[in-house]
Amino acid sequence: MSTSLLLTLASQLIGRDTTDADPDIPDDEISNPVTDEIFSSWALFIIIVLLCMSLWTSYYLQQKKIQAVHETVISIFSGMAVGLIIRITPGHYIQDTVSFNYAYFFNVLLPPIILNSGYQLRQANFFRNIGSIMTFAFAGTFLSAIVLGIILWVWTSIGLEGIHISFVEAISVGATLSATDPVTILSIFNAYKVDPKLYTIIFGESLLNDAVCIVMFETAQKFHGEPVHITSLFKGIGIFFMTFTISLLIGSIVGVTTALILKHSHIRRYPHIESCLILLFAYGSYFFSNGCHMSGIVSLLFCGITLKHYAYYNMSRRSQIAIKYIFQLLAQLSENFIFIYLGLSLFTEVELVYKPMLIIITIIGICVSRWAAVFPLSRLINFVCRAKAGRNLTHAPITEEIPPPYQMMLFWAGLRGAVGVALAMGLESEHAHSLRATVLVVVVLTVIVFGGTTARMLEILGIRTGVIEETDSDDEFDIEASLGNYNIPLNDGQLRRQFNNRQGDASGLGPSSQSYRDSNSDNDSDVDSDSSDLPPMHRSASSLDRPGENSSFSALLSTDDHARWFKEFDEQVLKPVFLDHSPTENK
Repeated sequence: MSTSLLLTLASQLIGRDTTDADPDIPDDEISNPVTDEIFSSWALFIIIVLLCMSLWTSYYLQQKKIQAVHETVISIFSGMAVGLIIRITPGHYIQDTVSFNYAYFFNVLLPPIILNSGYQLRQANFFRNIGSIMTFAFAGTFLSAIVLGIILWVWTSIGLEGIHISFVEAISVGATLSATDPVTILSIFNAYKVDPKLYTIIFGESLLNDAVCIVMFETAQKFHGEPVHITSLFKGIGIFFMTFTISLLIGSIVGVTTALILKHSHIRRYPHIESCLILLFAYGSYFFSNGCHMSGIVSLLFCGITLKHYAYYNMSRRSQIAIKYIFQLLAQLSENFIFIYLGLSLFTEVELVYKPMLIIITIIGICVSRWAAVFPLSRLINFVCRAKAGRNLTHAPITEEIPPPYQMMLFWAGLRGAVGVALAMGLESEHAHSLRATVLVVVVLTVIVFGGTTARMLEILGIRTGVIEETDSDDEFDIEASLGNYNIPLNDGQLRRQFNNRQGDASGLGPSSQSYRDSNSDNDSDVDSDSSDLPPMHRSASSLDRPGENSSFSALLSTDDHARWFKEFDEQVLKPVFLDHSPTENK
């Protein structure tokens, strides 16, 4: 009797405490776990349906070779339509669930995209154009953020719409809107087979640009509420480079540590465990860096690059293929989800305050800041290249490193992405809701306008398309591409026979050039594995030094005399340490 009385009293106290916590909430609207689960399920179902529609649209557009409209634009519009329906329907449970969440974006959605970008990076092209990429990614992003910040600071100082922000807040907004995200443009470039040089510069800039903007935004936020002096600029630059450098080292150390673990263990005997560990090591670098108040994005980016350069050659063949497609799958889902998320947020974010004049000024400002970040720096790059060519005393005609059509395409490719929207969620200001609304609208408009007109701009500018580049690929699993230019589907038996025939004469697998798997074949003979249906192993590290082959990272460095020292250091010191089979052993 006393036990039941105590239980009844406790339940009444708990119920009264829940109600008294917020007396304005009616009793029937108090959170109910069962109700929350039901509405969360409906919200997730809506998002899954939108994702399915987006992916099917992508398939249809590629199948019909429709390039006038892109899937990202359709994803945004479908998200906007569903967001409007959710907004006008009664209730708030679903609306609260699908609203943009800062933590979800940075912890769930963004990491797969950055990791896949670093892992799939065409390192030869990237490092061949590293000078232009670094100029645009660092100097260009800094100029863009400063120019846009000054424009917004001057406009808000006038006070026409009752908004006044400090200079630090203006620079923070400038940093958020300097983050480019040309997913739409690069996918169109892939479809048109645009000149790899232009593709690489735009891709490399956007890759480092996101990391630079995030570090710049976080640096600016550290000065929030403090008086700004000239010394603050040098302090901010110091914090920026310290954060970027330490984050880079964290990612690189995790990447080479993974390579060493794979080298000195037999984890390759269990590909499913091996693949899981590689994925977790990469994500661990991201969260560890964030936990140390560094940039997880920078760490994850360079972790992906290092994994591909070193750890890739220590993986089993199954893990090589699995890791590649796991990264691609997660990145594809995240990219589509982000664009749907942006469309939904236009109507589901109830706290946003839209200021039309501020939005117009911001759109003009990003065009001006993008111009300042592209054209002057392009002329500087061309001047340096001409001066360098002139010192070589060659009589060959000097071509511009970045010709005018490429400069205009670089300007056009500067559409803003979801990174800016996520960063805007961290703004601490009296007018934060207005600034967030402005950033969201600008991002959506730039994706629709600039992304939707990219194909037409390629034609207007006369940029070379249809360029076929020879690259190493794991696409042996693409059964419709197995016969070269003849898109003849193969059944399973034909595919297996073709792979078995390939294994005898595949590059890097001949009797004189065996990989570490051959040297460990006796030890692995007791492992139950079925590799007969796998494509031939990717060429081993020993094949990287063969003349006439593109060695992705090392051969490109030989094109620059100033980088030969790193090529020699990489080949003679790093690879023998980190790879399971030294490149020089077979020479």
